[in-house]
Amino acid sequence: MTIKQKKNIALLAIEELKQKYPDAICSLEYKKPYELLFAVRLSAQCTDARVNQVTPHLFAAFPTLESFAKADVTEVEKIIFSCGFYKAKAASLVASAKMLLEEFDGQVPNTMEDLLRLPGVGRKTANLILGDVYHQPAIVADTHCIRISGRLGLTDSKDPLKVEMALRQVIPPEEGSDFCHRIVLFGRDICDARKPDCGNCPMKDFCPSAGKIDKKPAKKAYC
Repeated sequence: MTIKQKKNIALLAIEELKQKYPDAICSLEYKKPYELLFAVRLSAQCTDARVNQVTPHLFAAFPTLESFAKADVTEVEKIIFSCGFYKAKAASLVASAKMLLEEFDGQVPNTMEDLLRLPGVGRKTANLILGDVYHQPAIVADTHCIRISGRLGLTDSKDPLKVEMALRQVIPPEEGSDFCHRIVLFGRDICDARKPDCGNCPMKDFCPSAGKIDKKPAKKAYC
């Protein structure tokens, strides 16, 4: 498939997703930029629904960045235990809070380079922050994005960085962040990893994978 063909499919997908999900919002609940940063960290190998159950208690126990920086890591671990990998996640939250205060004047950085310096932050998290908080061009290459962009023929890799770079070539910069939020919703509703509902897919007329995916019984999801 040529770049031009991919761009055409991308534009069609963008419009269909806008119709189905007009409100392109992040599934994670937060009030402050650093809360989004921490919530995304907790979402690794865990569902957004689970994270949204945990963060109200977490942010009530540690209501400021300063309180996070001074927190006993074991106390954070107790609160976020159900999110999985709680020891590593708790340590990175406390370390990130300290770095934000010491090196960034308590503000979440607005560049990829600085965000990647924070403990536990990778490109997926950094892109989400850049898109949602700072409204910069961003591609969040999570599992839904990787799976569905591949099925649409927009990418041919499962490597997050390669998918991000490939999508930057075909998705208009101003659409990237919202496209990725909508892809998450679409992946949960219709384009499931194991049992995609191609019959009810609004993109079936131009999706090269429509009706061609072997459906397997769903397994119980982790976390």
